[in-house]
Amino acid sequence: MARHHELAPYFTDGILFARPVSPWQRGTNENTNGLVRQYLPKRTNLSFNSAENLRAIEDRLNNRPRKTLGWQTPAQAFINALAP
Repeated sequence: MARHHELAPYFTDGILFARPVSPWQRGTNENTNGLVRQYLPKRTNLSFNSAENLRAIEDRLNNRPRKTLGWQTPAQAFINALAP
């Protein structure tokens, strides 16, 4: 986010950066980290995973319904947010 100032004008509320060592300010991020850990435990060396395997994990996570999104998948929510 080194160039966040270039994106900020496109967001009504600007851009928020969570304080370091404040996981409660990054709820979705922390939840997603937990979901990733189902596939890749902490300290996993990603170089031992193929790009195909990592893309499969990404696809599973992006197509998993989330309560916080009204049981839409992140992919659906993203597409709906782009729709006029």
